[in-house]
Amino acid sequence: QVQLVESGGGSVQTGGSLRLSCRASGFTSSPTYMAWFRQAPGQEREGVAAIYRAGTSTYYADAVRGRFTISQDSAQNENTIYLQMNNLKPEDTAMYTCAATSSAMGIAAPLRWRSSERYTSWGQGTQVTVSS
Repeated sequence: QVQLVESGGGSVQTGGSLRLSCRASGFTSSPTYMAWFRQAPGQEREGVAAIYRAGTSTYYADAVRGRFTISQDSAQNENTIYLQMNNLKPEDTAMYTCAATSSAMGIAAPLRWRSSERYTSWGQGTQVTVSS
């Protein structure tokens, strides 16, 4: 049974840092893409960052590039990704959810990674709140 379990959310002040973790288990083979999405109240879910095959490629939303870093550890059949979030802003406040897929995205990956429909497995989410 595929499971994604997030941890590391919390409340910080503007300029602070948080590190989110997502542990994936139950995949028969390592996911090709793992990603972080976020959704703030009243807003659509948006892709934050994605990683391909243990860091071969990484992708970021413009709003977080330079402040957030996605990374991945792989060990046997368990995969863990991290989202290091620095210089947090109030507009980063949202529920952050981990997603994974074993599908390919091809040459259009730099655009496709943002689409939540591309991912087949989702975690429950972890709340990040940034106060001014």
